[in-house]
Amino acid sequence: MSFPLNRRQFLAGSAAFTTASLIRRPILSARDATGRLNVAFIGTGNQGMGMLTRFLQWDLGDVVAVCDVNQGSYGYREEDHFYGREPAAQLVNETVAKQKNRGNWKGCDSYRDFREVLARPDIDAVFVIVPDHWHSEITIRAARAGKHVYCEKPLSLTVEEGRRMVDVVRETGIVCQTGSQERSRPASQLVCEAVKAGAIGKVHTVKTVVGFNNKIGPGPGWSPQPVPDTFDYQMWLGPAPYQPYHQDRCLYRFRFHYDYSGGQITNFGAHSCDMAQWGLNRDKSGPVEIVCNKAEFLPEGSLFNTATVTDYTCKYDDGVQLQCISSEPKVETRFEGSDGWIKVGYGGVDASRPELIKGFPGFREAKGEIDAHSLHMKNFVEAIAGKATLHAPVEIGHASANLCHMANAAIRSFPKLGSQVLRWDLDQERFVDNDSANQYLSRTPRNWET
Repeated sequence: MSFPLNRRQFLAGSAAFTTASLIRRPILSARDATGRLNVAFIGTGNQGMGMLTRFLQWDLGDVVAVCDVNQGSYGYREEDHFYGREPAAQLVNETVAKQKNRGNWKGCDSYRDFREVLARPDIDAVFVIVPDHWHSEITIRAARAGKHVYCEKPLSLTVEEGRRMVDVVRETGIVCQTGSQERSRPASQLVCEAVKAGAIGKVHTVKTVVGFNNKIGPGPGWSPQPVPDTFDYQMWLGPAPYQPYHQDRCLYRFRFHYDYSGGQITNFGAHSCDMAQWGLNRDKSGPVEIVCNKAEFLPEGSLFNTATVTDYTCKYDDGVQLQCISSEPKVETRFEGSDGWIKVGYGGVDASRPELIKGFPGFREAKGEIDAHSLHMKNFVEAIAGKATLHAPVEIGHASANLCHMANAAIRSFPKLGSQVLRWDLDQERFVDNDSANQYLSRTPRNWET
């Protein structure tokens, strides 16, 4: 089996595997005759700028708009990164200016408000790369505006929001890819497909890893900061509850507060647990029990409130156990079966017997090879054109996100419930007879539109 390793092969070929079973009917637009999409990037922070750079590198379409509540600033994951809507627009326009035969290029516009982007009839697809608390709102509005959507993982902030996203995507018929790029990584594809094919016999246990929190926020007694003139904080909060501004609440560090994300469980765990679901052939299902064995939190009153250390165990209806701990490497999924084990993650690919992974590519691409993010975006673009099957359609994204949300509900309930076994109803997407845990599966959005 061969994989695209250079630009020419990348642009000419499709991804090596198709693991989902969903192809949407493409929505026709004026751009179809040219074979190129008009796209917008909503969210141009740490992840958004990385994705935008890759999209431009592989020339997957025309980026006609970028949108972010931040005009431009430092303060992202790496302190020297200067991101926001104006740096993003500059990147697009400077990149296109260097390309040949682009005399008809009208430029990339920048927006503060995503609603203006969705109102443009010339935009075919949007990349939603914003904090998790905005995923459902923007995705649903984009779908109803007839835009195809690439929504970053985790698909949703809550189970309830994820269900609405699935329903609206089905209702509108748009193409919606979840940003679970491991689904397009050759190494991950080979490992998960090998497990499904019985390479290690009957699987009895899956062990997953999520990284520790990689940022430390202000402790109890922290003081609010003035909102920068270049940052629309009210729009950033959107449907989340109002809280005083602090830089560490926003930008990259939003993921460490439950109002906006789910900590490392929905960050790294969205990959580790997604691969577990994939290898177990549970793409649209999940466990029926979960127990939290350990959960540690920062002192009450700290700006960050997501768990810092976790340990939980899930059980599927066939008895297979899924274990997850906070450790290194940040992402890892290890399948254990009656005939051996095999694992994949940031630490690489390994197995109990060398022949199980003979010929497998490394987890990290070598210099000049195509990275998983680019392959995943290419799969999305090809699915819109009706030339490929989505690797991570919304239903798969929802099931994997639900596993993370289940885990966070058990973790957040740990101080009160301890290591109590929580039973999960797959049809109702709720815990059975446990209001204490169910309270974490939905939220009441703030009225942000005035």
